[in-house]
Amino acid sequence: MIRIKRDKCLITPRDISPSSECLEVLGTLNPAAARLPNGDIVLYVRVIERVKGGDRTECYVSPRLIGKEGYKIKIDRFNKKDIESSSGIDIVFKDGTKRLKFISHFRRVFLDKTGFKIKSIDKSPSFYGLSWDGELGVEDPRITKIGDLYVMTYVSLSREGNISTSYSISNDCLSWYRRGIIFGEQDKDVVLFPERINNKYVAFDRPEGNFQFTPPHIWIAYSDNLEFWGDSKAIVFSKKSDWDYTRVGAGPPPIKTKEGWLLIYHVASDSEKLKRQPSFVCNVNQLFKIKKSEKNPVSIYCVGAALFDLKNPKKIISKTRFPLIVPSKKYEEGTFENKRVLFPTGMVLDKNKKDVLIFSGGGDTVVSVKKISIEEILDFLKKD
Repeated sequence: MIRIKRDKCLITPRDISPSSECLEVLGTLNPAAARLPNGDIVLYVRVIERVKGGDRTECYVSPRLIGKEGYKIKIDRFNKKDIESSSGIDIVFKDGTKRLKFISHFRRVFLDKTGFKIKSIDKSPSFYGLSWDGELGVEDPRITKIGDLYVMTYVSLSREGNISTSYSISNDCLSWYRRGIIFGEQDKDVVLFPERINNKYVAFDRPEGNFQFTPPHIWIAYSDNLEFWGDSKAIVFSKKSDWDYTRVGAGPPPIKTKEGWLLIYHVASDSEKLKRQPSFVCNVNQLFKIKKSEKNPVSIYCVGAALFDLKNPKKIISKTRFPLIVPSKKYEEGTFENKRVLFPTGMVLDKNKKDVLIFSGGGDTVVSVKKISIEEILDFLKKD
């Protein structure tokens, strides 16, 4: 693992006021990040909320956004007699479709130039679903600055569009113009490169599906105008013996280094899979602080890094043979499930230009920031 120069749990659900009197905040996580012209850093934090008190005696409840332009929420109620099954997370209808029992929006948080001190937090939702864009919530944003334009990609949930990726653009990273879906159903973790390559916009994405010939991969796609994407190809990250031969997805948007495009990515695995990987040279239980009482496999989201060719970004130059960072902090333990989660979504160059600040969701509940040397990441990628 790499040396972390500084680490802080930055934002918790207690720091965020609910968006409505009928809702309560469950989680604050997976933020997009950008440095503003004045040097300060802005985060767009995903805020998860549910209806206060949960389900009713006679019905299940699910929030939905119905405003055409402004924030307006409606609580849908479903008679329990008409439902196939229900969990703490979702409602399953008899036709196999689902509704979530929670909803997410983005809350803007302003940090100082160091990225470790909060200056202010918006009191109400800063970016949220509308009746035509993310009516069932918006999730997991990423922000890339391309020239003078800020582009935010985010997961938009709706009854018609299912789970897709939409994008918005901004001149100041404060006011956004929504442009709609760019990657369709079950395509997430979309990050854009901060400049055109060979006169094309470039994106990494992660399509999913129920029918698979191979493990889920990160894909690459190209566009002339940010609106329509094509020439898609899968990037095969790993061999079966590798530590990250499992579900992977892009973290923050890649950054340009002297040696190539640096991508921080997340790996969804579990303690039993990791124990079987020959690349690990240490005790998995100790590494992830797994207690002896946790007998079932522990779900683990950890972090890797990969370097891509500057002129041909689908070509991998190198990637980490071991996790770059693991979820070893107390705040990275899942609150409701047997899991450890470190999910990076924002990365900003430190003011010294030598380090990066990586902003992540921890334990599906909080936001953290970690300061790491770029040079050390590049050196870590060279290790055999």
